[in-house]
Amino acid sequence: MSAVSSRLPVFPWDRLEPYKATAASHPDGIVDLSVGTPVDPVPAVIQQALAAAADSPGYPTVWGTAALRDALTGWAERRLGARGLEHTNVLPVVGSKELVAWLPTQLGLGAGDKVAYPRLAYPTYEVGARLAGAEPVVYDEPTELDPAGLKLLWLNSPSNPTGRVLSPEELRRAVAWAREHGVLVVSDECYLELGWEAEPVSVLHPDICGGSYEGVIAVHSLSKRSNLAGYRSAFLAGDAAVLGELLQIRKHGGMMIPAPVQAATVAALADTAHVTEQRARYAARRSALRTAFEGAGFRIEHSEASLYLWATRDEPCWDTVGELSKRGILVAPGDFYGAAGERFVRIAFTATDERVEAAVRRLAE
Repeated sequence: MSAVSSRLPVFPWDRLEPYKATAASHPDGIVDLSVGTPVDPVPAVIQQALAAAADSPGYPTVWGTAALRDALTGWAERRLGARGLEHTNVLPVVGSKELVAWLPTQLGLGAGDKVAYPRLAYPTYEVGARLAGAEPVVYDEPTELDPAGLKLLWLNSPSNPTGRVLSPEELRRAVAWAREHGVLVVSDECYLELGWEAEPVSVLHPDICGGSYEGVIAVHSLSKRSNLAGYRSAFLAGDAAVLGELLQIRKHGGMMIPAPVQAATVAALADTAHVTEQRARYAARRSALRTAFEGAGFRIEHSEASLYLWATRDEPCWDTVGELSKRGILVAPGDFYGAAGERFVRIAFTATDERVEAAVRRLAE
């Protein structure tokens, strides 16, 4: 039996463990800015909805409750400007990483097919292509890709890791090119609620997709906006034909969000107060860390959105990681996200206020 894992790159975070150990040995403890995992409490309104639905002995459905589908279409219309969404235009998924990793397989892609994604990108786009046996292809500008064999085009705005936001014109151009060549566009928009110096736009907005969802899907997650990474709640919105096919496959695969999490998702999408409060926390942490790192000789590029600062000291990224670990600060090396990041590090501002303050002090020493 062949090992599927042999198709995959080394899991990048394992390489960071020695540096994590060094940072953890700091007398005042580690400041972990390497992973963008939420650390603030799950909002009370969401916890209450989860608890109220705790008595859920039966199997949930893959498509979710009607209330969940109403919540998904309603939020996409209010927040993304999408128009005329029906239940057939949405599909809940068990966290966005699961979706990214398995989408090429569920689309039936394989040998001879290509999956394209940005040159600097979330590593799971490549993993998904390799799991399916398809060819991963990177791009700087999607419309310059060779369309031969290209079946899936990933967009990512705001970007992980750089925080770059694609302009409406860039999004329109990518969608039009993909439609011309029969390529499915899947836009990872999980950081859309976290624009700081730019206002991210969804591919579902009529100014981008022309009011038609044909060949276009957006991926959204509640992990960042609502501190729900532990709940594994995300969803797709867009092309009904593609989502209908995915629904049938996912029914057979048992890929269902637990019923209490479905109820919590409905509550989360109905409430904007907690999103505003969390944005304010992140804005303060972002400002403090940006000032501190710039004061320590770093240059910040892009970073106009998302939960990260894309920073460089014009040296190999692992040198930067090593030096910061001696101060008890752990960051992610840029080459986790592609060779083009080899002189950058990604700095998450998801640590607690107390840990952010500790990092600021250490950078000033």
